[in-house]
Amino acid sequence: MTRHIFTHPVMQRVCSFAIRRMSSDAKQMKLSPAFFHQCVTDIGVNFFTGVPDSLLSDYCAYVQDNVPETDHIIACNEGNAVGLAAGYHLATGHPGLVYLQNSGLGNTVNPLMSLTSSKVYSIPLLLLIGWRGQPGVKDEPQHFAQGQITPDMLNLMDIPCRILPKDETAVKKVIQEADQHFKTKKSPFSILVEASTFSQYKLPQLQSNFPLLREEALNIVVEILDDTDIIVATTGKLSRELFEYREAKREGHEKEFLTVGSMGHASSIALGIAKFQPHRKVVCLDGDGAALMHLGAFSTVGQRAPSNFKHVIFNNGCHDSVGGQPTEASHHDSFSFGGVALACGYRKTLVAQTTEELVTCTRQLVETPGPVLLEIKLSVGSRSNLGRPTRTPIQNKSDFMEHIGSA
Repeated sequence: MTRHIFTHPVMQRVCSFAIRRMSSDAKQMKLSPAFFHQCVTDIGVNFFTGVPDSLLSDYCAYVQDNVPETDHIIACNEGNAVGLAAGYHLATGHPGLVYLQNSGLGNTVNPLMSLTSSKVYSIPLLLLIGWRGQPGVKDEPQHFAQGQITPDMLNLMDIPCRILPKDETAVKKVIQEADQHFKTKKSPFSILVEASTFSQYKLPQLQSNFPLLREEALNIVVEILDDTDIIVATTGKLSRELFEYREAKREGHEKEFLTVGSMGHASSIALGIAKFQPHRKVVCLDGDGAALMHLGAFSTVGQRAPSNFKHVIFNNGCHDSVGGQPTEASHHDSFSFGGVALACGYRKTLVAQTTEELVTCTRQLVETPGPVLLEIKLSVGSRSNLGRPTRTPIQNKSDFMEHIGSA
């Protein structure tokens, strides 16, 4: 009798609807950041470090809000975070958790392979990785190549890789598997996090007393630059705002190279252009989180000392594109980009906070032989309707190279 119920046309439609509903419910199900955090602390993971990612923003916000500052460090780059977790293990005997976007895996390869590997020092740590560019999932073009190879990279490094489930029972099993791996293999274990895995957890917005927002400051700076100046813009919302500035002015986008990926490398790209286009000013529009990620680039700029190199850092003290978590540059009383730049050999540094200061300082930036740095101290925030570039990276590169005569 039962066998015939599911062959009846009406029952088939009912079952089909039920299956679709279950599939829809599964997609809508989300994992509580608090539950996941409890699972990892239950196995003795009590130190957290990394670079925030949009897919991990809710969990990163939970950690920022609930873990003591002594047990949580937002690192400048992902390799630094692995080093911090390794130091934590050496000091305590416990594994730490390193969170990152998969685009940052490249920064971790050296310490993972030459420090934490079971073939070297055998140091356990839990890698929580936002899986941008996951095959079959719509994403930005800079994530496609990395997304395709992320599981293979982890496999080649002999690091077990699991996808974080949304079901709590399944989550516990994955964390228990990681715990067993730490006890037996004493090496890294990784968990990939897909889009929309965590339920929402919002941080209170960082407060500052600076009057300008990044987009306002960007518009002021670009208005003052000459049409012949070359612009290299950093990854994140700054490049998106620059693209929309040109759209609003009904201008083309050939005057700037938009560094949509490779966070932290805009100043090095700009330096490479400045060395080989010596008769044109090259202006790097940088962010505080990006500049911190590869701060060593300042030394190369300062010591190569191209007179046409202009460096502008838009410092709102946070990782604005991935959840607003603070950077070390938010400590305005004790941290100075200008101090670092001068120590590395920059000829002059400037700081602006108000519109009037920014206009004056940008004009000085343009007129002063480089390398020269301008730090703009900003409040946090951006438009909710901020769009994304509609030109592909290849189109941007072609337009840019044709504009500067290198195509």
